[in-house]
Amino acid sequence: MNYSMIFYILFSVLEFEGMFLFLPAIVAGFYGEKQGFVYLILALVCTLLGFLGRRIKPKRSVFYSKEGFVSVSLSWIVLSLVGALPFYITGEIPSYLNALFETVSGFTTTGSSILEDVEALSRTTLFWRSFTHWIGGMGVLVFIMAVIPFAGSSSLHMMKAESPGPSVGKLVPKLRQTAKILYEIYMVITVSEIILLLLTGMSLFESLTLTFGTVGTGGFGVLNSSIASYSMASQAVITIFMIICSINFSLYYLLLIKKPKDVFFNEELRYYLLIVFASAGFIAWNVRDSFNSVFESFHHSLFQVASIISTTGYSTTNFNVWPGVCRMLIVCLMFIGASAGSTGGGFKVSRLIIIAKAVVNEVKMITHPRSVQRVRADGKKLTDEIVRRALVYLGAYVFVLIVSVLLVSINEKDFTTAFTAVMATFNNIGPGLNDVYANFSGCSVLTKIVLMADMLIGRLEIFPMFVLMSPSIWMAPMKKIKNRVRG
Repeated sequence: MNYSMIFYILFSVLEFEGMFLFLPAIVAGFYGEKQGFVYLILALVCTLLGFLGRRIKPKRSVFYSKEGFVSVSLSWIVLSLVGALPFYITGEIPSYLNALFETVSGFTTTGSSILEDVEALSRTTLFWRSFTHWIGGMGVLVFIMAVIPFAGSSSLHMMKAESPGPSVGKLVPKLRQTAKILYEIYMVITVSEIILLLLTGMSLFESLTLTFGTVGTGGFGVLNSSIASYSMASQAVITIFMIICSINFSLYYLLLIKKPKDVFFNEELRYYLLIVFASAGFIAWNVRDSFNSVFESFHHSLFQVASIISTTGYSTTNFNVWPGVCRMLIVCLMFIGASAGSTGGGFKVSRLIIIAKAVVNEVKMITHPRSVQRVRADGKKLTDEIVRRALVYLGAYVFVLIVSVLLVSINEKDFTTAFTAVMATFNNIGPGLNDVYANFSGCSVLTKIVLMADMLIGRLEIFPMFVLMSPSIWMAPMKKIKNRVRG
């Protein structure tokens, strides 16, 4: 293990988090809020510590896959531990555990909250709370890679660990340039939504914070009513951008380089949009009597479907009172999730397509033993390695889900509450059903710890956190220490 390189990356994360903390300090100065001093001091301390730590250059630049997984896992943990300090020190969230829950939820773009009264927070804290979504949406290490060059294959290993989907590739030959392109697209989408929300009559502060929650597919709002209090025009803009940001960002790059056919014939995109609009239509028909018109019913149904499948978690209506079949469909959408290569969470549509085709091929091989069957996507043959990874991921997904539900059920007696709490956090969605529809403040300490772990495991797609928890990662340095003591 290249520990010097891992520490170099952690100090880089700390330095950039310090720089990010300057933004809420600026917001505090604009609104004249005293909480800004806490953010300013933390920004200075983090930036200085990170800068000094990065002066110690790694002894070796050799960087393997395990280092990439460990670095990414530890980076997200450090990011959350430090990011929770402003909430706690300002006293706006008196419990550090609750502050950490809110921060982990923010950075992992989950959107689950322990706050019962969001509007009681200062604008400074509301800004930081929503900005964590924007930081975590594309990935903090992808951002750092776009700014700081890393030697060798370290960038690829980190991007594989942090980016969602069954496979990660380069848009251009240089990975650093790929990271830049992704963030340029991310910035264009962000600015576009801010402008459109301003045109619908929102204030600049609301446009910024809600855009952070939308493009990061996070879901933190600035009102207790989430998005319900805003105009239908504002809700429509947010609906469109939730869908946009839950689509593979590489498709936007293909549009930029004038390859529209590759976009329009993309299999995952077709299935994803089909699921979104078919689900919205089905729900709209079943809840039509609850609204003034069919149009209004479809408007709110599409918003909620887009919010859940993109794993954003905003709401315009109380879907917890919808008919049972609609709530069951919502739970299914929680599992499906967004597209690979997007800012959304969940199992991913691409994995479902791969597994479904693998099952169909298996049936064909049983009925026609001499035939040769290969899984294809977009007309191309997929390697056995990609299919194997999708199936292994499914097994790991089910394992984490079952263990988490069992642990949460110790204190949460209602099965629907326990199950949807895990689904909502593990898939980085936000709201669950029953007792965790509004917020998670009533959950026990054990439940909150389990759900925080689920948020991180879900955002990093399981295996980086599994590698971090592997005994072999930590046994090697312990053996070295013992040998030195004996020597």
